Amino acid sequence: MFDRYFTLFFKLTALMAIMVSLSNFLVQYPVNFFGLNEILTYGAFSYPITFLITDLANRKYGVKIARRLVYIGFFYGVLLTFVFSTNFEDLISIRIAIGSGTAFLVAQLLDVKIFDKLREKVWFVAPFTSSLLGSFVDTALFFFIAFYKTGVPWVSLAAGDFLVKILIAMTMLIPFRLLLNKIKDESTKSLRAT
Repeated sequence: MFDRYFTLFFKLTALMAIMVSLSNFLVQYPVNFFGLNEILTYGAFSYPITFLITDLANRKYGVKIARRLVYIGFFYGVLLTFVFSTNFEDLISIRIAIGSGTAFLVAQLLDVKIFDKLREKVWFVAPFTSSLLGSFVDTALFFFIAFYKTGVPWVSLAAGDFLVKILIAMTMLIPFRLLLNKIKDESTKSLRAT
């Protein structure tokens, strides 16, 4: 039981660090199709997965462990971002790293708190509401810190980014439900084995 418990936690932690790093890299690149280059970056497609990871940890382990996952994910995500996708000669690149870390920490901890308050509601209320509010805070903080007064159309990018995050948050309800059932099945098997 101990091994399964921590194996899942470490998988979620590794996935969190990877998704944060990937999103921090992808946010530097606007979507250059259909005139979306001033309203959308590729980071909008990967980042909402971090809320799914946090919500699964919160459902499985509770608030304390979910916060621990956020702190560990924050540390490794920021570390990997600084190592692999930060150009220290480019002020915007540095601001992206700082904005990402700040926005991630604030939004994910907000997500944990909101999810916990709503955990007894119908299964989809907690993950959708916490992801929605967390995404809003994350988007506003990140784009302001990273791009304010840089000439980058940050307000339109933030609006486009947030709209995509809403759509992905709704889509993430499907894997959340499927993984939630898998987590419950594993917990039941572990209890029977002890």
